[in-house]
Amino acid sequence: MTFTLAQRTQRMNSSAIREILKVTERPGVLSMAGGLPAPESFPIEAIQVACDQVLSTQGAAALQYATTEGLPPLREWIARRLSQGGWRVDASQVLITTGSQQGLDLVGKVMLDEGSPVLVEQPTYLGALQAFAPYGPVFQPWAADALGPLPKTLSARLAYLVPSFQNPSGHCIGDARRREIALQAERSNMPVVEDNPYGELWFDQPPPPPLATHAPEQVIYLGSFSKVLAPGLRVGYIVTPSGDHPGTQALRAKFLQAKQASDLHTPVLNQRIIVQLLESGFDLEAHLDTVRARYRAQRDAMAAALSRCLPPGCTWQLPQGGMFFWVTCRPGHIDTLQRLPLAVEAGVAYVPGASFYAGHAPAPANTMRLSFVTLSPAQIGEAVARLARCLV
Repeated sequence: MTFTLAQRTQRMNSSAIREILKVTERPGVLSMAGGLPAPESFPIEAIQVACDQVLSTQGAAALQYATTEGLPPLREWIARRLSQGGWRVDASQVLITTGSQQGLDLVGKVMLDEGSPVLVEQPTYLGALQAFAPYGPVFQPWAADALGPLPKTLSARLAYLVPSFQNPSGHCIGDARRREIALQAERSNMPVVEDNPYGELWFDQPPPPPLATHAPEQVIYLGSFSKVLAPGLRVGYIVTPSGDHPGTQALRAKFLQAKQASDLHTPVLNQRIIVQLLESGFDLEAHLDTVRARYRAQRDAMAAALSRCLPPGCTWQLPQGGMFFWVTCRPGHIDTLQRLPLAVEAGVAYVPGASFYAGHAPAPANTMRLSFVTLSPAQIGEAVARLARCLV
């Protein structure tokens, strides 16, 4: 049987990370490849209690269809939490999504046409490139300096960035640069997608306020419960720009229609579990403090191992939050994609950095992303030692 596929499927690609994870499932491989939260950080007992309470008191409603926008109590909680700083968010702006990855797909579906120019950081989140690619945009590298993307180059249909502890680089854009980008977005009347899955995972001090704080009418904000509670719940959210302008109202309506066509609504049982958890005395701040302390210790273990083991010419920056180190080897000396099979045979895995670049220019072959949150400090030391032997 021959099936005729839509032309857009030619632009669909498998995630390089997911393909690598298949290889790393073999026994004995210490994987620094996956961007997975530490399973030890999941509040399993609290979620189990919340689940039992939901099913015993709200069972029929939890197992029934629900509105596409999401449960009002969850949307209101998100709005209140995001409004704790200088940004004022109303629950009407919040659309619950099936993970923030669905939010990226909805952005692509609603806002991108064939040939639409989209500014992306270099490197940038691979999942965003996957989500946008089927809609045929033209990815344009966003020029940057050591402080982050350059505001004066903000000119496209859409700009996408992860300002806090970026995946894959771990970089956090400072407050001054965020304000400059926000100001330029307002001047050019250009929408910016601010993806913030890692903002709660800071180690020494919180990141600056979201970009949306400074340009609330220009920024489409994406958030998620995957990194703060558990990714298996698949609950994220879009915060649409503020204001009641016709354009803003049309954007909200189209996001809603696109989600209705996609999955009707995010699983209501999962939404109710989260609401029950957050409203039943679960100490989210204490939980986050525990996660941060765990990740900070793992971060420090990897920093020490990299300094101790990697050959001369390898460089990296100490991340102040998030889950990743970005390592650059001596140019022309190491091709991390070519070395990956050797590394897997040695019992260690990483993600080659070229996967995170978009555009037509050749991607640097000498970079890699290392995740530190799923291995113990001792395992991190052994994993980096194995990696170092593959880089000489």
